[in-house]
Amino acid sequence: MPKVKDPSLAEKGRLKIEWAKAHMPVLGIISERFSKEKPLEGIRVAACLHVTKETAVLVLTLKEGGAEVCLSASNPLSTQDDVAAALAEEGIDVYAWRGMSEDEYFWAIEKALSCKPHITMDDGGDITVMAHERGFADDVIGGTEETTTGVLRIESLARDGVLKYPVIAVNNAETKWNFDNVYGTGQSTIDGILRATNVMIAGKYFVVAGYGHVGRGIAMRARGMGAKVIVTEVDPIKALMAAMDGYLVMPMREAAKIGDIFVTATGNKDVIKAEHMSLMKDGAILANAGHFDVEVSVKDLELMALSKREMRDNVKEYLLPNGRRIYLLAEGRLVNLVAAEGHPSEVMDMSFSNQALAVEYLIKEGRGLNPEVHPVPRSIDEEVARLKLASMGIEIDTLTEEQERYLKSWRG
Repeated sequence: MPKVKDPSLAEKGRLKIEWAKAHMPVLGIISERFSKEKPLEGIRVAACLHVTKETAVLVLTLKEGGAEVCLSASNPLSTQDDVAAALAEEGIDVYAWRGMSEDEYFWAIEKALSCKPHITMDDGGDITVMAHERGFADDVIGGTEETTTGVLRIESLARDGVLKYPVIAVNNAETKWNFDNVYGTGQSTIDGILRATNVMIAGKYFVVAGYGHVGRGIAMRARGMGAKVIVTEVDPIKALMAAMDGYLVMPMREAAKIGDIFVTATGNKDVIKAEHMSLMKDGAILANAGHFDVEVSVKDLELMALSKREMRDNVKEYLLPNGRRIYLLAEGRLVNLVAAEGHPSEVMDMSFSNQALAVEYLIKEGRGLNPEVHPVPRSIDEEVARLKLASMGIEIDTLTEEQERYLKSWRG
């Protein structure tokens, strides 16, 4: 039996799902084909994803293909309760509600795994890790992983010889990380900060920790709103890219002295900690765009603070011994999903189309793949891009036979 916060919210959730579906044309095309061909008939999928309206469209697409889906949340605060209620009413075994405790969060993942899945679908690595730790991995054909953080964790499982089944790194598809990570996170992170605080971004020093795809997207959008953007990095090549893109680049200990808004996007822990917080201006705002709530050291902030109070929804004020106040957004969790609605449906259309097609690919080819992290097949990546362009009314050129021969030849 599914477990959600309030089943009476289902009608509101259905409307949200309908709105998302209208803005996800590529997944709609895949859903129509799945409905006719039933390529997932008899397959059980255990998914650990953010339970949003876009995720609902993906889950219902898998159901159209014949799959039985058990869904748990990949973040205790990102679940849209009305969407969860609507999915439960659609016959999806969903175990998710906003405000889960840590114990409830992991209980829900284990409940999803109890369906004895053929496929795991992950966002952060938690369901993949638990499948291996608690004996659910033996009969799994393969899995998918949505995020940079999760791919790193699963690659670590593979390096240690622990991984028992192949996992497709959906995160690394070009139609995922060049769009979802850059444009999706860039827009939705700014959206989360604005919904939580309603502060002016123009004219402020906006510090972005990390200049991977996510950091680049956030920096781009902050600059577009008039912020003076500072990038902090540990990778010299990415730091050089940020400098060439026109941003100020400096260590966090220097950025901490002048920044007004700080956003972490690194996938690592303790990116902002006590030594940085003690240098910050009165009124500095801290937010996290990485998957886990470890990038901003909330523990350090709690230990340092003389007092704390909830100023607004998703805004907590900490009073430091030096008399300055620091504002932490969304408890240090993903600000775009806790304080806002996550990525726009249009960009999740590509990411979740990759997910659906990767599941279909694993059913066909998974038993012949080694237990390691695999890329999304290029044919899937290009098909998603082709369908997206078509949905936008965009046509592109094609190579002539002569051009193809030229590119394949070593002769001039």
